[in-house]
Amino acid sequence: MHRTLSRRELLLGVSGAALLNTPLMSPPMAAQMAAKPVGIKIANATGGLNLTMNELMRQQQFLESFGLVPEVMGVADGTRILGGLVSRSVDISTMSGFGQAFPAIERGAPIKILAGGALLPGLALFTAKPGIATLKDLEGKTVGSGSIGALIYQLTMVLLQKYRVNTAGIRFVNVGSSADILRAVAAGTVDAGAADAALIEHASEHGVHPIEHGDMSVELKEYTFQGAWTVARNIESERDALVRTLAAYAKLYRFVQDPASRDAFFRARRAVFAGASEKDNQAQWNYIQTYKPFAVDLALSLERLRYMQELNVSFNVQKQILPFERVADMSLAVDALRMLK
Repeated sequence: MHRTLSRRELLLGVSGAALLNTPLMSPPMAAQMAAKPVGIKIANATGGLNLTMNELMRQQQFLESFGLVPEVMGVADGTRILGGLVSRSVDISTMSGFGQAFPAIERGAPIKILAGGALLPGLALFTAKPGIATLKDLEGKTVGSGSIGALIYQLTMVLLQKYRVNTAGIRFVNVGSSADILRAVAAGTVDAGAADAALIEHASEHGVHPIEHGDMSVELKEYTFQGAWTVARNIESERDALVRTLAAYAKLYRFVQDPASRDAFFRARRAVFAGASEKDNQAQWNYIQTYKPFAVDLALSLERLRYMQELNVSFNVQKQILPFERVADMSLAVDALRMLK
């Protein structure tokens, strides 16, 4: 079942039964587990590509193929996902930004990053103002963003700093998701903001134009856009279900980056965005096939996690860089990949 999680539901803890701890199943065991499916609550970010990926996952039944009964919830703010994991309202997030997890871990939160999702930031900066062409032109302007410290805010700040833009005079406004930001930019409510990078090739149809050097998929390749993460107690009590969930997402990532999945991808896009033009659908497909953004092997390197922490330290939201073993547990991803062989 796919639905949007309310703030009340997300912040209230929900207790769950412990699941069988089986790191790797033989084919007979897998069939037996499939006959006794277990529930999994997944909270992911609500960007346009994520919504399509969620629908594609639902239509292809990849989670069900691993013996799971999924409840996939869309959450606009990563801080709410963090709250949901800590309160046990959800079991895992597989496709959301996790930059805020590091300072939480530093403060004692038992969070573990499990795998990669979208490795490249699928966003770009757009504006509807004719006088704005470069990143420097944003000095003194109003920029749509998420909450301070959230994924879109951090990405925007990192990009502006890369090109030595003076951000002191920029007013950042919490507009919401990337889709909300695009609407605000087109309406002129804000001067600029980050939206789906796939729109670059036909931005004028949305009443906006891309800003030079604003494509984050090109400019911020080191920044891991999304990943899978949970809390330590879920690893202990629900390891088998989490492993199978990661396996399903690895299967999804491999599927969508194969050109043969085009028809299925378009069906999913049309189901989610019934009013979208075929140009929008084609642009999103072109983006995936061009950039291959998803972690088909689920891997997240030490260097990628260190880079994320270095940014946090530079933003003064984290005091020091934490060791890899304190912030991550990649053993579940290894087990998940074995299930695909």
